[in-house]
Amino acid sequence: MATQNPIVDEQILLERMREGDAAAFEVIYIRYSGLLYSHAAKQLKNQDEAKDIVHDIFMNLWKNKEDLNITETLLAYLFKSVRNRIINLRLKDNRYQDYVSSFGQFLLNFQSGTDYLVREKMLNDLINTEIASLPPKMRQVFELSRKQQMSHKEIANYLEITEQSVRSHVKGALRILRLRLGVVILSILLTGI
Repeated sequence: MATQNPIVDEQILLERMREGDAAAFEVIYIRYSGLLYSHAAKQLKNQDEAKDIVHDIFMNLWKNKEDLNITETLLAYLFKSVRNRIINLRLKDNRYQDYVSSFGQFLLNFQSGTDYLVREKMLNDLINTEIASLPPKMRQVFELSRKQQMSHKEIANYLEITEQSVRSHVKGALRILRLRLGVVILSILLTGI
């Protein structure tokens, strides 16, 4: 009995997945997700970020299945996707850390002003307003994570949802708040409110 060539098998799975076959997608996921997670976790030294990256890659693979144009092996394509996500994550993290650091330095230098407490209260009010405007479930998960200092697992158990849902809600809340508050903080700095 001849064994099937893994490349041919992979091409068949990809073709079936492109046609909407969820079972073929599941085989691909089972075959490669562990390898991708191990690689991402080793590079990032953060299991949650590694899980998020692998989850996002497979969600995008399924979502864009009809438009996929893979010129190498699927494994090579997936590893490149992980590498690119890690690079993007590190670039964003460095930029975000630079921003936080420079803003923190600004606040330290500005504290000597008499209106510092007024500005701090305004900023806290704005942050709380933006948190309150998040979708209800996202807000609840975010507040449990940030204000109650609960872990993703504790939140998942408390709300009876998956840890992946918790991670998605926290990640979504942070993305929304960064976008909204970045503009608000910039306008405060420019207008001198």
